Amino acid sequence: MAGSLGKSGGAGKRRADADKFRRRHRKAYLALVTLAVVSSLGIFATGAYAYMLNKQLNNVDKVGIGDKLKEEDRPDPDKGRALNILLLGSDKGEKVPGESANTTLAEDAKADKWPAGKYRSDTMMIVHITANRKAAYLASIPRDTFTTIYDAEGKPRGQQKINAAFSEYGTVGAVSTVEHLTNLRMKHVAIIDWAGFKDLSTAVGGVPVTIPKDTYDDSQHVMWKAGDYNLEGTKALQYVRQRHGLLRGDFDRIARQQNFLRALMSKMLSKGVTRNPVKLINTVKALTKNLTVDQEWTGGDMRGLALSLRGMQTKDVYFLSAPVAGTETIPIYGSIVRLDELKSKELFTGFRDDDLKTYLDKYPDDILKKDVS
Repeated sequence: MAGSLGKSGGAGKRRADADKFRRRHRKAYLALVTLAVVSSLGIFATGAYAYMLNKQLNNVDKVGIGDKLKEEDRPDPDKGRALNILLLGSDKGEKVPGESANTTLAEDAKADKWPAGKYRSDTMMIVHITANRKAAYLASIPRDTFTTIYDAEGKPRGQQKINAAFSEYGTVGAVSTVEHLTNLRMKHVAIIDWAGFKDLSTAVGGVPVTIPKDTYDDSQHVMWKAGDYNLEGTKALQYVRQRHGLLRGDFDRIARQQNFLRALMSKMLSKGVTRNPVKLINTVKALTKNLTVDQEWTGGDMRGLALSLRGMQTKDVYFLSAPVAGTETIPIYGSIVRLDELKSKELFTGFRDDDLKTYLDKYPDDILKKDVS
């Protein structure tokens, strides 16, 4: 698939009491943290918690996006108050000849030269938060989606698998590539390190998942027996990273990751976390140390968004995937994914128009079912 799906014009041319108060806003923050695993949102609290939580928020790494892409090379900003946020899951990076292995993602993103090949992002989701702040929709884009890749200046660099955009051209390249593919403006971007799954699962005391059938991961050398698990630490990381041994490979991995996020969200919003000061602070620390967001996303904006989402619950978050037409194998690139262009256009138009209900009324089976892998 070359270029964007369904562009209708040139890009850039359309252009109470104290305790009750604390509990209410801690819950608001936790709703955001779950969407922060998902999309890095924000926090708000009062008293001692305000100081501790806001201090952690201020430690979140930042990367510049808006100052590196020309306005005429981007889709028009969406009208209204709905938000589209690009979530990337990244590893810690590998040693690249001539580059320092000790630099952080934020440091590398600010450097004059991006260390191509150091980082990988096999998880890519668009998070849509509705204008009325009553629902959120998360659409995964398969890592092997074949499309035109754009660089850190928003210029096309030929066709590749979409995960090459982040690896070769960094955060800005990934944002530009997704914007051209979807014709959606990404208001913000959030990158969570893979280790964040491990740290967050430990902070909340484990995440409940169900594995429906035995499977062996010959890449990580892990045997999973069918049954119920409470995963934390390394085991949680192994679960969300598994692709080998799953019937549908990366498609089943996407389902696993989304189910894990849903279960993590439910656990984070439980009384065991929201009313436990130690777990609450540990959860926030685990998130912020593994999180990078765009420089334009200020603490004030995040806190304001957190307050607006205080009524959101787990049932108000919907998981789905970009529609796939099929897979094939081609020289050099190996196995690739072709998106269903017409159906994808419908999905992304729903994001742009802040009307996912119409899409899901038409395609109700696209919503992720619980415990599917």
